[in-house]
Amino acid sequence: MQNPQVLAALQERLDSVSHTPSSYIETLPKAVKRRINALKQLQVKCAHIEAKFYEEVHDLERKYAALYQPLFDKRREFVTGDVEPTDAESEWHSENEEEDKLAGDMKSKVVIAEKEAEAAEEPAPRGIPEFWFTIFRNVDMLSELVQEYDEPILKHLQDIKVKFSDPGQPMSFVLEFHFEPNDYFTNSVLTKTYKMKSEPDKADPFSFEGPEIVDCDGCTIDWKKGKNVTVKTIKKKQKHKGRGTVRTITKQVPNDSFFNFFSPLKASGDGESLDEDSEFTLASDFEIGHFFRERIVPRAVLYFTGEAIEDDDNFEEGEEGEEEELEGDEEGEEEDDADASLKKEPSQPSECKQQ
Repeated sequence: MQNPQVLAALQERLDSVSHTPSSYIETLPKAVKRRINALKQLQVKCAHIEAKFYEEVHDLERKYAALYQPLFDKRREFVTGDVEPTDAESEWHSENEEEDKLAGDMKSKVVIAEKEAEAAEEPAPRGIPEFWFTIFRNVDMLSELVQEYDEPILKHLQDIKVKFSDPGQPMSFVLEFHFEPNDYFTNSVLTKTYKMKSEPDKADPFSFEGPEIVDCDGCTIDWKKGKNVTVKTIKKKQKHKGRGTVRTITKQVPNDSFFNFFSPLKASGDGESLDEDSEFTLASDFEIGHFFRERIVPRAVLYFTGEAIEDDDNFEEGEEGEEEELEGDEEGEEEDDADASLKKEPSQPSECKQQ
């Protein structure tokens, strides 16, 4: 490799092929390829160390989940109305407090009498009515799943909790949906378990980017008679081939509903690949589970008020605006110097049974 003639010959070969990474690697001498293979072995070892890192992150999440839980329990008490917050607990100073105060003073002079009359007539609501249902309605990812006949059921939802797998157990987390007694099912808790994998794939170790959800289990909902919104009854006429007589039969068929969330599609574990629609459905399910765990449960009040949604929207708009600005700069450079631009290319409640 130190021979100038060898280097010149190698450079000539490089110049004669298209400059893609794979074509470049193909042109390298065997000794260089051997060293690259050694680097790949090091990269695989890095991936395994990274997997260990994420296992310890999961342990930390479990530890801090225990610290968050008393706050989340108090949140539930305030939402359900079991406990009324003290004056100190309910004190909050907004960013626009002075403006809000002036506007509030002006409005109060006009409507104070009317409000007092209404307050005398209507009893104060208990807790924060329809707290979780409002979150479902505010978040597009969830509202798309909710049908009109799901809404009265979700109004009975009192809390959503995240439970992490115990130490030494395979990595997973459980979403618990706690319901008050209602006319639709007898379960007080519906669960969804997400199983995770945090190790490099033997067939493709370089694709590892951290823990991923690989499967999920729902639970059996004990519907009360005639209240199952995940199925609908249809009538169908059948004609006898021989006699020509017609009879009407009824049968139940699947119905769109948020509560199908608890009867998830199973990931293929027998080597058979899922069709494209099933793959999309499963990926969407995993995304929703992750969103509940990472965003909805920890920041519920901000999704109730809409503040978290506004933050998410602003972040997305900022990214798009930045991309458009960069594209504009590139176009300007192309106009100024075409050659330069060319170089730039390239208490334990009764839970439902797991299915």
